[in-house]
Amino acid sequence: MTEIVNPPLLQTETLAGGDRFLDELPEAELFDTLLASQAKAVTALEKASTQVQAAISGAFTVLLRPNSRLIYCGAGTSGRVALLDAVELNPTFNWPGERIKVLLAGGEESFFEAQEGAEDDAEAARKALSALEPGVDDVIVGLAASGTTPFVLAVIDMAKAAGATTIGFSNNAHMPLVTAVDFPVLLDTGAEALAGSTRLAAGTSQKIALNIFSTALMVRLGKVYRGRMVDMRVTNRKLQNRAIAMVADIVGCGEDLARQALEKTGFDVKHAVLVARGATPSEAMRALKASDGILSSAVRRMFG
Repeated sequence: MTEIVNPPLLQTETLAGGDRFLDELPEAELFDTLLASQAKAVTALEKASTQVQAAISGAFTVLLRPNSRLIYCGAGTSGRVALLDAVELNPTFNWPGERIKVLLAGGEESFFEAQEGAEDDAEAARKALSALEPGVDDVIVGLAASGTTPFVLAVIDMAKAAGATTIGFSNNAHMPLVTAVDFPVLLDTGAEALAGSTRLAAGTSQKIALNIFSTALMVRLGKVYRGRMVDMRVTNRKLQNRAIAMVADIVGCGEDLARQALEKTGFDVKHAVLVARGATPSEAMRALKASDGILSSAVRRMFG
């Protein structure tokens, strides 16, 4: 079991250097100081590039399996950042809801109202993960700015024991989270402009990191074609118009033909691309099935 034994003062708990405090700054300087602190998030990602790429590759290998799952866990800001990323995967990439889970310390209520004490409840973490019956087909991603959050560490310990692939994002070096996981990612944002407020630079770095992580995964899993989210769920008028524009751009046809192809395929963009190029709906379905749902492979299969 991962333990925290007298951890040193976390850098995210310290105050960023400066001659004056935030509450002493005039409006323009206050804005500039806070903006500069946010910029540290991008710098941290640049430094962590190799680690993030390794995490993407490790997750991709597992998520190729048909019954695999991506499971996020976190507390406070980190947990809410994880939830924000997770809920976008189904509408944007049609990633099945049963294959994305989020373990948020304090439960769903923590998204709307902070449950700060919940991050210490390791037993609740173990119960939450146990209910999902983790195994070798799971990728467990833990986020904790401190790298010491008991809820997250308990999930990671149990996940490793179950044979799952583990990834950890932390904003402090040499902490239990980054030493416990298979793929550690250190987002070294340093001290905060507002000491201890990890919703600032640390939280921003985690949001950027998950944007990159999940999007890159979906690209590699065939959810993107020619820079477009061809697996998106078309659920409203705006998305219908987007789908029409996508098919027209990809195929090089008029919007009328693109709409007709989409109507024939239930507004499934991948199928519609093939139909707009001359395939019947049934031919498009067979080609995509034979290509494991990857549009580029289906296009080559049908049209060379």
